[in-house]
Amino acid sequence: MTDHGEHSSGRARSFAELVQVLPKTGPSQEQISASKPYNPQSSDVIITPFGKCGTTMMQQMFHQLRMAPHGGDMDFDDISRVVPWIETAPELELDINAEQRAKPRGFKSHLHYEGLPPGLRYVVTLRPPDEALVSLYHFFSGWFFDPGTISIEEFVPVWLWERPDRPNYYTHLLSWWARRDTPDTLLTDYRAVLKNKRDAIRRLADFCDIAADQAAIDLVENRTSRDFMMEHKAPFADPMMRRMTFEKANLPMDSDSAKIRAKDAERVPLPKSVFDQLDAIWAEQVEPVTGHSNYASLVAALTRD
Repeated sequence: MTDHGEHSSGRARSFAELVQVLPKTGPSQEQISASKPYNPQSSDVIITPFGKCGTTMMQQMFHQLRMAPHGGDMDFDDISRVVPWIETAPELELDINAEQRAKPRGFKSHLHYEGLPPGLRYVVTLRPPDEALVSLYHFFSGWFFDPGTISIEEFVPVWLWERPDRPNYYTHLLSWWARRDTPDTLLTDYRAVLKNKRDAIRRLADFCDIAADQAAIDLVENRTSRDFMMEHKAPFADPMMRRMTFEKANLPMDSDSAKIRAKDAERVPLPKSVFDQLDAIWAEQVEPVTGHSNYASLVAALTRD
């Protein structure tokens, strides 16, 4: 258990404090004024799963694919420096339109289709809502709030939070589900990618018009493995975001919260009340639109298609 007697960081220790901490990490008005809007090109690839649904792995897969002719590339301090995150460019003070290391250009996002410019190429991996929720909870724990101070039941409203420019899980899912048959969208299941990584790499290469021989697929398969990404953990742990949240909200830069977690890492069990809440939202919002009563049914249809 964490000792909460001493509290020198800006991490929250209750849901009420977390609600106060989160806005501090956004861009200032000066940063918004100084930033330039994203200038899309028709060949751009937008990697845009919902948060904690495979984004980092897909950024790495995309970047290593386009750099495979050069032996791959691990010469970066943050994966979101070489595949930049559109929504956070203002607060990170990044030039979102800066020249990238290889073609096609690639960008990270967590937006739905309606939140992005049309006419590009979009890569989306889906994940069951309970897994996405638990993963984000562990990601926030130790970074945005002290471990053990906020229960996962209390955290659900944070996960469900939605703004006009930031969709929640269900809005995001329905947006991309509607585009599953369009040629500009590669919609897959995160667990299916993990199960058949080589097929996923080939599909991504074809979708992005990147030539990939067996040597390239071998390289990308290795560099998107859990073992490799755990061994090279630092550039996949949001160092730019950590630096920014430290400067803006005094959140720790060296917490043990990480995107890439060991396969056997402890995961908080999801209470039945939360499962019931997620099922109720699915029945109200997703089933009437998709005809699928749960995630398993939906992804089975996606796989068949």
